[in-house]
Amino acid sequence: MDDAELDQIRKARLEQLKAQGGGSGGAGPSGGQQAGQQKQQESEARQHVLNQILHPEAMDRLGRIRLVKEERANDVENRLIMLAQTGQLRQKVTEAQLKDLLNAMSEKQEEEKIVVSRRKGWDDDDDDLLDL
Repeated sequence: MDDAELDQIRKARLEQLKAQGGGSGGAGPSGGQQAGQQKQQESEARQHVLNQILHPEAMDRLGRIRLVKEERANDVENRLIMLAQTGQLRQKVTEAQLKDLLNAMSEKQEEEKIVVSRRKGWDDDDDDLLDL
């Protein structure tokens, strides 16, 4: 990814932030429209960056992950965008590299655990009815 492309993305984001700061005086529906429009622009910018740094196969895999776990796909996208912005990506990410990234991220995430605590010595009075 070129430095010129990253600069262009940064400039577009800066302009968005400036527009948001200048238009904050509006109220009512126009504020809601601006927020929706800004969200759409951000998603388009993200998509543009991801298209530049991912091979099509990796993009397909990320799309399938999004169908199952949207928050995990967002985490992976954020990590990829951060790596691209810091210049740590020298070439497009392949599907195998995306798998490695997913495995590394899943190892770091703590698995959800269900803890069942049972009371010892608990006596139920309903058992007395069975003795009759």
